[in-house]
Amino acid sequence: MGHSHDHGHSHGVGHSHIHTNNKKVLLIAFVLITLFMIVEVIGGILTNSLALLADAGHMLSDAVALGLALAAFKYGERAASNSKTYGYKRFEILAAFINGLTLIGISGYIIYEAITRFAEPPEVASVGMLVVAVCGLLINMIVAWILMRGSDVKGNLNMRGAFLHVLGDLLGSVGAIAAGLLMLFFGWSIADPIASLLVAALILVSGFRVTRDSVHVLMEGKPASVDVDEVKNELQSLPGVLSIHDLHTWSITSDFPALTAHVVVGHGIDRDDLLKTAKRLLHDRFGIHHTTLQLEGEEKQCNHSCN
Repeated sequence: MGHSHDHGHSHGVGHSHIHTNNKKVLLIAFVLITLFMIVEVIGGILTNSLALLADAGHMLSDAVALGLALAAFKYGERAASNSKTYGYKRFEILAAFINGLTLIGISGYIIYEAITRFAEPPEVASVGMLVVAVCGLLINMIVAWILMRGSDVKGNLNMRGAFLHVLGDLLGSVGAIAAGLLMLFFGWSIADPIASLLVAALILVSGFRVTRDSVHVLMEGKPASVDVDEVKNELQSLPGVLSIHDLHTWSITSDFPALTAHVVVGHGIDRDDLLKTAKRLLHDRFGIHHTTLQLEGEEKQCNHSCN
C-alpha cells in the first residue's frame, strides 16, 4: 500500500501565499461592495428604479457571498481531527453551493418584479439613476479587477463563485446605465424592467454554473482537469504494471484533487521504486498530490477478474 500527499516546500509555500492573497482580496472586495450596496439601495428607493434595486439586491448577495467565502477560508484552516480527517476544507464548496443558490433565488425575484412592472411602468428619476449606476459600474470594475489580479479565480471554486457574483453585478450596472439613458433621451419607462430582466438572466446563468460545479464536487465527481482513461493508461504503461482496477478520483475541494487505485504488478518488481515512479507521474503529469495506491501481486489479478 502506498500513500502520498505532496508536502513539498515550494508547493506548500505557494499554496499558503495564494490562500493568504485570497483572504486579503476578499476582505477588500467585501468592504467596497457592502458600502456601495447601501448607497445603491438608497438611490434605488429615491429614484424608484427597479434596475437599481435589482442591482442592489445582487450587491447584497455579493456581500453575503464574499462574507461566506471569507468564512470558508478561515473555517477551512481548522486542523483535521478524528471526526473530520480531511479537516474543514470542503466548507469552501458548501459556501460556493450557497452562493449559487442565492444567485438563482435573487434572479427569480427580479424576474417576478420586472414582469409586474411591464403592465404599469412607473416614473423613474433617470438622471439620479444614471449617477448611481455609473458609480456602481466603477466600483464593480475595481472589485472585479482586484479579484482577477490578486486571487485564484481560475483554480478555486469558492473564489470563482465570488467573482461571478461581482461580474454579474457589473453587468447589472451596465444594464441600469443603458436603461437610464433610454429613459432620459427617449422617455422609454419600459427600459427599466427590460434591463432588470436581462440582468436577472445573467445572474441565473452564473448561479446555475456555480451550483452545478459545487454539486459535482460534493457528489465526489472527478476533477475537470483529470482524464480517468488517460490516468489509467499512463499507470498501466509503467514497467511491471499488469493492470489497474478500482481507480477513483475526486476533489476534497476545488484545488485539492485526490486519487486511489489498485495496481496489479508482476513478480520480481521493486515495489518501492514503482510506487515512487507512479506517484511522481500522478503529481507531475496530472497535478494530483494526494494519492493512495495499493500494489497487488498477479494472483490478485485473477481473483479480481474471476469474481
